[in-house]
Amino acid sequence: METSTKTEAIIQVRNLVVAYEERVILDNINLVIPRGETTVILGGSGCGKSTLLRHLIGLHKPESGNILVKGRDITQLGEQELSDILRKVGVVFQSSALFNSISVGDNVALPLREHTRLEESTIQIMTKIKLDMVGLSGYERFMPSELSGGMKKRAAFARAISMDPEILFCDEPSAGLDPIVAAGLDQLILKLKKALKMTIVVVTHEMASMYLIADHIIMLNGGKVIFTGTQEEFKKSQNDRVRQFIERRPEEYSEEEIGRYARALTTDSF
Repeated sequence: METSTKTEAIIQVRNLVVAYEERVILDNINLVIPRGETTVILGGSGCGKSTLLRHLIGLHKPESGNILVKGRDITQLGEQELSDILRKVGVVFQSSALFNSISVGDNVALPLREHTRLEESTIQIMTKIKLDMVGLSGYERFMPSELSGGMKKRAAFARAISMDPEILFCDEPSAGLDPIVAAGLDQLILKLKKALKMTIVVVTHEMASMYLIADHIIMLNGGKVIFTGTQEEFKKSQNDRVRQFIERRPEEYSEEEIGRYARALTTDSF
């Protein structure tokens, strides 16, 4: 694995192993998320990116290994202790995950109502501020069904930052969006990082987005970390899989593999 010099870590992953039955998804992962930077977790489909994210935010427990968030191992914490730490963590899910039965404003206000004792008038002001930050000023009363795909993602960002998190996780934020809308979300990530001084972690396979937003890059392949470092180090990497991503080279198949796949189209098994 290629790696760069050490920086102050807000998250450390040590010897993380995740398996579903006999299939190993993450194989002895070790990595560092630098504080105050935008880290992009890069890799092809099925490499373990989203699985890693779900473990970083405490949704699942690994088979073995440790995940230290601000020095505390979240794999060893009880539900209440984990909840206390995760209140300073925001998440933008790939599907936006807005509640369709309540308004955009109520979606953004929900974490504040659940986790603080702020007066409703203060919550309303904070909700308007966060919607304004993501370019949705005046959309408080709209329902999620009335928003476009890009607007739903922006509303999801507003909800994720409603509690002023120290860490913001984004799972494939531009998935399913056209290039113009996706570029707008990249600019939003840059704006939020500057305005809120957050550590941001973005899971993606979009190279254009990575080049625009990344301070630090971690690349997975086959459940392993094959690169970690800066953009400049990434561009200079001689790792074959990294080069394949940079050069947009397709997978190469042998004649035997092509023949096997062709036979599979006309039979019920390989």
